[in-house]
Amino acid sequence: MSGAPILQVEDLARGFPVRNIFGWKTGAVRALDGVSFELHPGETLGIVGESGCGKTTLGKTLAGIYRPDRGRIVFEGKDVGARAAHEQRTVAAKLQYCYQDPGNSLDPRWTVRRALGEPLAVHTALGPREREQRVRAILKQVGLPPTHLDLYPHELSGGQQRRVGLARILILHPRLVVLDEPTSSLDVSVQAAVLKLLRELQRVFSLTYLFISHDLSVVRMMCDRVAVMYLGRIVELAPSETLFAAPRHPYTQSLLAAIPQIGGPRVTDTFALEGEPPDPAHPPSGCRFRTRCPRAEAACAKTDPALRPISETQSAACLFA
Repeated sequence: MSGAPILQVEDLARGFPVRNIFGWKTGAVRALDGVSFELHPGETLGIVGESGCGKTTLGKTLAGIYRPDRGRIVFEGKDVGARAAHEQRTVAAKLQYCYQDPGNSLDPRWTVRRALGEPLAVHTALGPREREQRVRAILKQVGLPPTHLDLYPHELSGGQQRRVGLARILILHPRLVVLDEPTSSLDVSVQAAVLKLLRELQRVFSLTYLFISHDLSVVRMMCDRVAVMYLGRIVELAPSETLFAAPRHPYTQSLLAAIPQIGGPRVTDTFALEGEPPDPAHPPSGCRFRTRCPRAEAACAKTDPALRPISETQSAACLFA
């Protein structure tokens, strides 16, 4: 893609301690272990993979909820990975994180009006009248009537809570939004409405999305490029159509083979994903996928493959891709 990237992630790592029943540290889970990629303005980059692969940890680390143990996060040309507490507020206004469960991210004691007005009170110098005007305007943008301003989260449906969550993020006019499972726990019809809304909001507000999801059909429809994660690393990165038509990493092929098909051929029938991912506190030597890979050879246990270009637009971390 042309133009300077809005986000550059270099060798990002984040771990969590493993403790025994006495509270003593016995090891560490490497949720992120050397993640690198670029994201361009106006782009939607999908992040996919099994539960526990590090998708949500990546999103929260980028948003400053977790601090990285290693690596750089360059947002709009500035290294924000090691930002101090007083710098967090400035970055947070432009780089927002949309929680997986919007109901839990909203204070049950606050009305919609207060939930939407609070970011303006913290991050702007707007007076009460101007804040009310912006709250009403953004609520209209997400398709909710002003009568919802005096409702509490428990009085809203799941789809309405999702819209309020989006409004709370967009009210500060961010540049980049991390969407963590934006359609999870929603009915199919509500999912379609939310996805349509996300596309419209991206157009109106010139947004860039990092789209975290386990739903590959939604990712294919929404994303320009897709990054596939396994055990804390990106193992394949490619344009959406390229990845779904010709996946090169065995793990990606396994994920696509698991998609239910009604008529028509699968992308691949030769890779069935079996077993559970290894313990992230003790990953296998060499290639991390080798213990589940039908192609694994002796070299895979000795060499840890890096993510490397295999074409002009596609990269994979496999010795035989």
